[in-house]
Amino acid sequence: MYYYPYVHPYSYYVNVPMYNYGRQPGYWGYPIESGYTERQFGHLPPSHNNERKDYGSEPFVVNIEDAAEQNNTFRTALWTGKHLQVTLMSINVREDIGLEVHPNIDQFLRIEDGQGVVQMGNAKDNLSFEQNVYEDDAIMVPAGTWHNVINNGTKPLKLYSIYAPPEHPFATVHTTKADAMAAEENHGH
Repeated sequence: MYYYPYVHPYSYYVNVPMYNYGRQPGYWGYPIESGYTERQFGHLPPSHNNERKDYGSEPFVVNIEDAAEQNNTFRTALWTGKHLQVTLMSINVREDIGLEVHPNIDQFLRIEDGQGVVQMGNAKDNLSFEQNVYEDDAIMVPAGTWHNVINNGTKPLKLYSIYAPPEHPFATVHTTKADAMAAEENHGH
């Protein structure tokens, strides 16, 4: 008769040592174990999900998908550092971000909910690139490229944008697109 000891379904892990680096001396533990609170590290507990402010340039962790989907403002700066800025955006149905160009800023946008169309080109009147975008799509806009994102769906388009370097002043909140346009006029954009 043959003896078959219990074999774990993933047997290739049987003889691999397992380490919990968070509890080892010399490694930085989970913030709660270290005596820090989640609030000090910028992680928003569920009860504070609607609280929005600019957390830059302190260490910060956030569920960016939840933050973007819960945002109801046209633009809110979530984190502004020396070299990077994260903003949350909500574009209403049949509205757009507005045709714009950032001469010295690369931009990354990620769609978290909804659908739209992105247009890009090397001149305001030559938007040679056009593509439909949907939830989970990412858009990369090189510095000096004219671009616009239009909500052609049936619900608000929720996204976040990363600017490198920052584009908007620290703690920017534009409740509506009209607020954003007025602020840009005042800052000479």
